[in-house]
Amino acid sequence: MQAWTIARLTVRELLRRRSVGISLIILPLAFYLARHEVSGQAVRMLVLGLGWAVATLALFTTVASLGLDRRLRVAGYRISTLIGGRLAALVFIGLVLAAAYFVIVAIDQDLDRLWAICVMMLCAITIGSVLGVVIGMLLRRELEGALVLLTILATQMIADPDGSLAKVMPFWSVRQVATYTIDEEASSYLAGGIGHGVLTLLSLGIVCAVVSVARLRIHPPDRYLSTSAAA
Repeated sequence: MQAWTIARLTVRELLRRRSVGISLIILPLAFYLARHEVSGQAVRMLVLGLGWAVATLALFTTVASLGLDRRLRVAGYRISTLIGGRLAALVFIGLVLAAAYFVIVAIDQDLDRLWAICVMMLCAITIGSVLGVVIGMLLRRELEGALVLLTILATQMIADPDGSLAKVMPFWSVRQVATYTIDEEASSYLAGGIGHGVLTLLSLGIVCAVVSVARLRIHPPDRYLSTSAAA
């Protein structure tokens, strides 16, 4: 019930920031139209833009809720409830966006493995959500976080696919599934992409849990009393 409350509040807060929301909704579409003449590149850019948009939403939401989370912790909310509820809201919003973009691709593109685009989008949405939350909790500032996300996405896009750097970037799973979907390569690319996505989510989840516990830990009252007495 508490997680549902956090998810509902997160969606409501995002809907209030209409200008930011509209800009981020348009971003993946701009990526798609910029490469529309090259079918495969257009779909790849669309999905990467979707992941970036969701990650940015997660970043803004996390930074905006830093103070509120502390008050909710004192009120009895668990850390897993706060983070889980917020991630559920972000993934839900990402899925709504993805559904709209999928319709556009289904109408505009002639792909035999159209269903696999859903896997690409799911990887981008889930990884982008957790990545944005982690960066928001670590940096605690919107501008710095947005620049870090921009750096990550730009590096992901220009890194040599055969090099080691590209394979350790968070959205490598999207590129692998895209190779299966668009280039119609072997199913090993699909399995490899999903496996990379799961490992990335586990790694980001561990970082998210550690940072959340450190940031939202409630200190016992006697600690403050002893500190005041010593002073």
